[in-house]
Amino acid sequence: MLRTHLSEQALANSALCVAMLLWGSSFIALKIAVSAFDPMVMVFGRMATSLVALIVLWGVMRRKAEPVRLQPGDIKFLVLLALCEPCLYFVFEGYAMHYTTASQAGMISGVLPLGVVAAAWIFLGERLLPRVWVGFVLAVAGVFWLSYGAIATENATNPVLGNSLEACAMLCGALYIVCAKRLSAACSPLFITLVQSLLGSLFFLPTLALPIVKLPEHFPLWPTLAVVYLGVGVTLISFLCYNYAIKRVSAARTGAFINLVPVIALLMGIVFLDERLTLGQGCACVLVLGGVVVSQWKASPVAPTSPTSGSLS
Repeated sequence: MLRTHLSEQALANSALCVAMLLWGSSFIALKIAVSAFDPMVMVFGRMATSLVALIVLWGVMRRKAEPVRLQPGDIKFLVLLALCEPCLYFVFEGYAMHYTTASQAGMISGVLPLGVVAAAWIFLGERLLPRVWVGFVLAVAGVFWLSYGAIATENATNPVLGNSLEACAMLCGALYIVCAKRLSAACSPLFITLVQSLLGSLFFLPTLALPIVKLPEHFPLWPTLAVVYLGVGVTLISFLCYNYAIKRVSAARTGAFINLVPVIALLMGIVFLDERLTLGQGCACVLVLGGVVVSQWKASPVAPTSPTSGSLS
């Protein structure tokens, strides 16, 4: 029994690592995609691509998929989950990067794990050991240090507005994680991801008619492949991995892995964009990784919490 539990924990941690790797790589793909497509066109293409792939996957796996046990009260959480992420999260973060620098946005994004901890504590009744809190403090400190040492590549036209939008995105991300944890007992990861892609596609489709959105006249190869990668890899596979893991690991502890995203993005920037890592940024990466290791070193001896305990209403 213990071996089975440890095996599930290992698989959940592996799934989280894959999700973080894909989310970290999204910054490279985003830069390629927006070089040719309007941001709203890119986001809709991303969601539509993931939706098509999910429909095919659902058709293949529907007989093996876990049954959906939604209760009437769960519908609002499902809608709130999709509204928070991908809908509002993509809007807030996309425009935040238009008004502020990557380093300032990174500093704001470092508060997401703390937001998850607070939300899980308030809404799910999850209790944390001091070790987990120490890990979070170390990891978030590393994210702040990493962001502070980053070199901005463009000017911030309105950093106050941009940072406020980034904070809104982090709020949406924290609420998404809590909603996903609450729904994990009633819905399979595949079903949750399918709903996210469906509602996300419906949400972004009307934006294509906005006069400020420039529709593409042609589809260059690499930007088009970047959109497909964002849809299938970053949106579909990463959310499947994350939704799988969050069903087996507490919402607060999964939040620690999100601190790996800026580190992964930075390392990929070095490899693919020829960026350079300063000594301070290297120390910050070590601090982030150390915080994740400390918070995940052992399973917390916490009493099981029912996914239905707590309420957002």
